[in-house]
Amino acid sequence: MSLKVVLTADALSDLDEIHAYIAEHSGNAMADRIADGIRSQLLKVVAQADAGSYPPELLEWGIREFRQTRYKPYRIIYQADATRFIVMLIADGRRDMKTLLQRRLLA
Repeated sequence: MSLKVVLTADALSDLDEIHAYIAEHSGNAMADRIADGIRSQLLKVVAQADAGSYPPELLEWGIREFRQTRYKPYRIIYQADATRFIVMLIADGRRDMKTLLQRRLLA
């Protein structure tokens, strides 16, 4: 059985915002390449969802229900079980991730 891949509304918004920012500053071609790279990374990690690392900011609080993969500098935070792969957040890893994760995942 294959996993159902779901991007939350927040994750879809993240991807749209990343694309819009890059398009404005570096052009549509670059924005498309980055968005395609993020999608490609998602397809790779879906096959081995448990291979992703735990976000260190969440480990500080003892939380191990989320994992991450990277498409530098972007971090993709997800949850996976036997039937679903849920993308929760896509963000530039240079941001204040601790605050972002706390606000987005633990609120």
